[in-house]
Amino acid sequence: MAIWARIKNLNFKQFFVLAQHFTLHPTYIIPTYKATQKSVSICNQLFGKSHHKNNKANAFRHALWNFLIAQYCFRGNNSVKKSLEWARKITHLHEQLSPNEELAKIMDLHNNQQGRNLFEQGINEENIVAVLQQEMKKALKVSTPNEAKKATQQLIYIENER
Repeated sequence: MAIWARIKNLNFKQFFVLAQHFTLHPTYIIPTYKATQKSVSICNQLFGKSHHKNNKANAFRHALWNFLIAQYCFRGNNSVKKSLEWARKITHLHEQLSPNEELAKIMDLHNNQQGRNLFEQGINEENIVAVLQQEMKKALKVSTPNEAKKATQQLIYIENER
């Protein structure tokens, strides 16, 4: 999830859509960037490069990313609802702009929601890594979209760790 590399690989239409989102919410640019950088940094430390696969580490990263985006935006707007909505919008947009197979996209969107749920529950930033590490232990391996839809309260993943 190298931010600048992703942006450079966007076509004009994709770049326009991304720019439009940030133009409407310019105060969210820095918090979103910082949350993205921090989530990748934490995952690199904990998992090396394995969090770029469709495994538990990837589930962890998506949940952490959404949690941190909501948390960092909340510091500026003091609105749980607005923070959650922005985190949902920007991470859904990420899935629209990134080429991904259907099940991987479903997995990412599901785990994004899990991170937002943890933010909404009031988990604090100091504890989120430990909470997500516990959630990884309960993560469910899925192989079909239906299996993914049935897992409502836990992280999901497609591939085992290697």
